[in-house]
Amino acid sequence: MRRVAIIGAGSVVFCKTLIMDIMATEGLEETEFVLMAPSTANTSRVKNYLDRVVADNGLRSKITITTDRREALAGANYVICSFQIGGLGAFELDYKIPLKYGVDQCIGDTLGPGGVFRALRSIPVMLDVAKDMEELCPKAILLNYVNPMAMICWALGETNIQYVGLCHGVQTTLDLISGYTGVPKEEIDFSTGGINHMGWFLKIEHKGKDLYPLLREKFELPEYYVNEKVRGEVFRHFGYFMTESTGHLSEYVPWFRHSAKALELYCDEPAFGGESGAAYKWSTYVADKFQRTDMLAEESTDLPPRSIEYCAYIIEALETGKPFKFSGNLRNNGMIA
Repeated sequence: MRRVAIIGAGSVVFCKTLIMDIMATEGLEETEFVLMAPSTANTSRVKNYLDRVVADNGLRSKITITTDRREALAGANYVICSFQIGGLGAFELDYKIPLKYGVDQCIGDTLGPGGVFRALRSIPVMLDVAKDMEELCPKAILLNYVNPMAMICWALGETNIQYVGLCHGVQTTLDLISGYTGVPKEEIDFSTGGINHMGWFLKIEHKGKDLYPLLREKFELPEYYVNEKVRGEVFRHFGYFMTESTGHLSEYVPWFRHSAKALELYCDEPAFGGESGAAYKWSTYVADKFQRTDMLAEESTDLPPRSIEYCAYIIEALETGKPFKFSGNLRNNGMIA
């Protein structure tokens, strides 16, 4: 039985989504999932729910929980990392300390002070995970979802483990492109390049026809531009469409957030449309909601179609030989001159 260790499994919704994806994949039904987090407050809820899923669907999967990282990693074939060191308390400081000094962030998990703070907390832990893997499961593959993705994957390049950084920016942006052009996403031929969270669609075609002229035309219409002003401006100047919303992108191209006037002009949409502290506020809301009630208690145990996350598709490819193409983060060790 293949063994998948999830380090940071207290992220209830995300952990459940990845496991359900793997369970729903033909050929991967017989998998042991080891959920590791510093406490069992959330992982016990996930285990109770997944045990019902296994029973109701007649699966051969097994779910165990632990607070011991080394126990989780021992003999693992795949390691999924999705932790947030310091939790909401640290995230609050990532947002509020820079704001005190005039640096307004919408997300604050990738670049700028928030991204650097998070990297300083997360990289040492990730390197400890890699060190344990080198000892306990040296042939395992690390599938990393921890941000700041580029910085962490840069650090992982110093280790001897196999790893790749994963995100869903390409997949969700493809949905957006599909909606804007009126072409089903399954029929869009595309290629992307870049890093998390700045992937660029280098080619978008439908049956051999370039979709970029139509996408540019759409983005010049006020009703389209208003929803993604920063992404629209970057599209105008660079000529390529990229994967991040105005909220994220405005931090990477900080002229859009450098003054109250700029914020009012380009980042005036709510939440991830540029609102100050949107990610912190959303995380606080979700955490409070899950603390008050067990959201999985009444959840259906039916196996849904696989989500857009790459994880299950990668494991399927490695286990069955079925080809799969995706956009992942690696350290540039000479692949790109």
